[in-house]
Amino acid sequence: MMSVKASIFSTRDAEAVEQAAQTASSLLNQGKTMVIPTDTVYGIATDAFSAEGVAALLAAKGRTRQMPPPVLIHDLSVLPGLADEVSEEAQLLAETFWPGALTLILYAQPSLNWDLGDAQGTVALRVPNDPVALELLRRLGPLAVSSANKTGRPAAQTAQEAMDQLGQQVEIIFDDGPRPLNRSEEEDQSLPSTIVDCTSDRLVVVREGAISVERLREVVPSIMTRRELEAAQGEAAEAARAAEQAMSGSQDLEDEDKEASYLAQAAAPASDSMVAGLLTPAAGGVDQRRTASSQGSDQRQGKKKQGTKPYPIDQARSLVFGGPGQQETELISSKQD
Repeated sequence: MMSVKASIFSTRDAEAVEQAAQTASSLLNQGKTMVIPTDTVYGIATDAFSAEGVAALLAAKGRTRQMPPPVLIHDLSVLPGLADEVSEEAQLLAETFWPGALTLILYAQPSLNWDLGDAQGTVALRVPNDPVALELLRRLGPLAVSSANKTGRPAAQTAQEAMDQLGQQVEIIFDDGPRPLNRSEEEDQSLPSTIVDCTSDRLVVVREGAISVERLREVVPSIMTRRELEAAQGEAAEAARAAEQAMSGSQDLEDEDKEASYLAQAAAPASDSMVAGLLTPAAGGVDQRRTASSQGSDQRQGKKKQGTKPYPIDQARSLVFGGPGQQETELISSKQD
């Protein structure tokens, strides 16, 4: 029988939670992992700013850097410090469903020094609706948290289930009874959090979970599922091909008419020269569809909050945390506007 390294500690009263926070703080400072209760399932957790801890978390689950863990935060107020270019729609979802079973994929603040894996400059954020998790997050700061299970196995809903799967990979398991917790009547009790990608102009549900697409659309009517997005992209591509073919056919007919007219009026050598010119696309032409798309994108960008991505790291940091250089950043921003 395999030996067990982890210890299980109860967190079912205020004194126990206090002790749990002190123990967790010591572990996180050493780049260690632990298991904590959340409102959805039990999660394996580590300091979001510890590359060593995140590597240990991924190894415990049997995952690679291509599957970076989400980050749990204690309050909506933390969002601007971790995420960049948060749209009005994403902000609305956070205000409506946090704390709760909704994970938002956003651009990470470029001024932050963390390594969650191959996240492509993004971060998945959530505020859990769980008193123990929220208290730990308030005391310890943002935690990288993934479901407490080996990849491919069911997520742990009790401390003992977490022990059975991860007892050799984590230092401590905090037990607060079965999960999920605090689900509303409109939320499915058996599902994980819903995940929404907020990194493009159109918000996309990439995992349908406890909060239904219908509920999300009550707040952001334009939100799409991944299947709907793929279908819309296919229709747009087909329409673009049809328009291109129509434009090509019209140009061919126009060229033929001009060629016939010129050949009837001019000598052969000059005719060849003119035909060659007509059959060569004019240099510097404007693709109207691309121009329209760019204009639409510019208009949509106006709906987003001021981002920090165009700025150097020191100026980006001053936008998020204040301090020297802020006036200079605001001046640059006003010039760009």
